[in-house]
Amino acid sequence: MTNPYGFPPNSVAVVLGTRPEIVKLSQIIHLLGEAALVVHTGQHYDPNLSDVFFRDLGLANPDMFLKVGGVSRGQQIGAAVTSLDELLAETKPLAVLVQGDTNSVAAGAIAANARNVFLCHIEAGLRSRDWGMPEEHNRVITDHLSSLCCAPTETAVANLAAEGITGDRVVLTGNTVVEAVNALLPADRSDILAKFGVQSGRFVLSTFHRPENVDDPEAYSSILSELAAIPLPVLLPLHPRSVARAEAFGLGPLLEKLVVVEPVGYRDFLALEAEAALMISDSGGIAEEVSVLKRPLVVVRNSTERPEVMGTFAVRVGAGPEISREAGRLLDAGWEHLQTIPTPYGDGSASHRSLEALAAGLVSH
Repeated sequence: MTNPYGFPPNSVAVVLGTRPEIVKLSQIIHLLGEAALVVHTGQHYDPNLSDVFFRDLGLANPDMFLKVGGVSRGQQIGAAVTSLDELLAETKPLAVLVQGDTNSVAAGAIAANARNVFLCHIEAGLRSRDWGMPEEHNRVITDHLSSLCCAPTETAVANLAAEGITGDRVVLTGNTVVEAVNALLPADRSDILAKFGVQSGRFVLSTFHRPENVDDPEAYSSILSELAAIPLPVLLPLHPRSVARAEAFGLGPLLEKLVVVEPVGYRDFLALEAEAALMISDSGGIAEEVSVLKRPLVVVRNSTERPEVMGTFAVRVGAGPEISREAGRLLDAGWEHLQTIPTPYGDGSASHRSLEALAAGLVSH
């Protein structure tokens, strides 16, 4: 498939490695068509966190798979940079495009910089100012190495300006999550609700994966206890690693009080989000999705890089009794009042705007 931007075949190396990157880059990959050279680093190598999302999103398998998962952060970034450096030398793309703040993003940025290849960062400018988060290091490094920063909100633009990243290097695009949700949310969700044994508006959907929550026995125990105290069924898709951590910490009895299932495909997960009474999660992507789906969210994290949804669609708490307290408050308030609040992430054209900016940037580069 050709593209309307004038990019030659295999001229834009799209580097990704995790579920959120696959989701948020799906529409960009579709728009790029044969210009996209899709490189999967293997950072998330479980089929439930990779293959299923390519299928759900109507994407072909990646052109390259680097298999750098399952090692430490430093080893992961180092191995990915080495492999990407060789790939860029061989394929000579016009641009490298990355999204977000993962180790794969940092590796893509470093490799592009080393080969002097134009670097486009989708979802640039997010800041938590929490240097205990590896993602904060990844996103700052990538922004400062980028030739083009596609910022999702005015807040992100201001964050970049505060660090001296301004002018033609920055374009306000909105967030590609909006078009991903709009394109992939199933219209008929009754079968999906039946599949998971829940009723519309009468269950809580929860996810947890961040080390600050699932690698800390005290925090993890507190979170599961708080979820178990909520007077609605709590559906908890949980990665096998997180299940294993819970078992190792002796938290199996707490898991038994929840509806624990394996990771869910993106379409099914969106359907569940759209029908849940409440979300409780440490996911940054979910904080964005609820603003499109108009559902309330309790964010359980020490910090957030998405302040735009706080106070409207979401509230942030730490691991502890605030979880059930805020959950009760939001359940009492319902979600009807959220229907009239616009998402802060744009009108659903971020993928197109980003590629227009990339085409313009390459002309002037």
